[in-house]
Amino acid sequence: MNLLLQTTYSKLNAKIEVTGSKSETNRLLLLQALFPNITLSNTSNSDDSEVMQMALSGNEEVVDIHHAGTAMRFLTAYFAVKEGREVILTGSSRMQERPVKILVEALRQLGADISFLKEEGYPPIKIKGQKITQSKVTMAANVSSQYISALLLVAPKLENGIELTLEGEITSIPYIKMTLALLNDLNIQTSFEGNVIKVYPKQEVESKVMTVESDWSSASYFFSLAALSEEAEITLSSYKQSSLQGDSALVSIYKEMGVETHFNGNTITLTKNKKFKHQDVTFDLNNTPDIAQTIVVTCLGLGIGCHLTGLHTLKIKETDRLEALRIELSKLGANISVTNDSLTLVATSDINSNVKIGTYNDHRMAMAFAPLALKVPIIIENADVVSKSYPDFWTDMEKLGYKVSDLIG
Repeated sequence: MNLLLQTTYSKLNAKIEVTGSKSETNRLLLLQALFPNITLSNTSNSDDSEVMQMALSGNEEVVDIHHAGTAMRFLTAYFAVKEGREVILTGSSRMQERPVKILVEALRQLGADISFLKEEGYPPIKIKGQKITQSKVTMAANVSSQYISALLLVAPKLENGIELTLEGEITSIPYIKMTLALLNDLNIQTSFEGNVIKVYPKQEVESKVMTVESDWSSASYFFSLAALSEEAEITLSSYKQSSLQGDSALVSIYKEMGVETHFNGNTITLTKNKKFKHQDVTFDLNNTPDIAQTIVVTCLGLGIGCHLTGLHTLKIKETDRLEALRIELSKLGANISVTNDSLTLVATSDINSNVKIGTYNDHRMAMAFAPLALKVPIIIENADVVSKSYPDFWTDMEKLGYKVSDLIG
């Protein structure tokens, strides 16, 4: 499905209910599988979360998680500690190019039985669930935080818990803290001191309803829309000012691009500061790499430059996001350069119109470029990829006055 996006509206006014956080949902689904007396509400309706739920509730010998990277990491740890269970965990062709070796080696340190079926270090993998009694494990710190969270989530059910030592500079700390906070909500004891994280064993937890906050990563596209509009009043629910999600940094980041955020109960309202004077921006996104695509597209639309760092994990996402951004932004007339961990955009006032934006099976590529239609008509290829995290995205764009046309062929 290729969509032509265009709009004559530059004054945006709408109330949008955003689905629950994919990051929180997938963590809580795994915890619910370990502790079935937990009840969840406002869970994500994303493809990734549905895949995760099906895998946890099924008994198949081969579990195919398609494009769901979080599910691959979390389920690797989950099945490794399910004594007596044997599974083959696999995914899409892109998933089979995304490394899991560091996680597998860490689980092997604990006594897990995991083997690679094709290429060493990559899915598919065969897992024979074991009773894990070892507790001490060491892992590189500058890797995907999902490897770390995978270990922490299964730790309470291990006989002796886990003492995880991280070597080097830690990446995406907010996601690690989110995992620990969810464990703490279940009265599971944890500590995070220096580069050592401990999770103590707890075989049972009290019955509890856990409510998932809406997804801040999904909110990022509305921050971009507000920034690129002439006037905006966009209300989103349900959000907390004291969020566990690292991408809540959007509030301070987009303030530097003229967007004001107003908290009221469980909602936020985004407005545009029309007197704001724009200038080039620099952000370290080491803790929030998933919003890099949104930010650079916003900057292009505003006609300002940006320098974004801390992006090394983007090369192993659904696609190599840095290279994808370089290719697609260049089509629009941008002067952009990338390294292995940074991106630099030079300010320009000219944007090419009716450009076809490739999405590379990456939901965030499709959604990040959508706000640019406030400036020029654009075409999003394979636009249905948004279902990975935000199935209602195009419907919500129409609520904001977008004309979304399906191009046949």
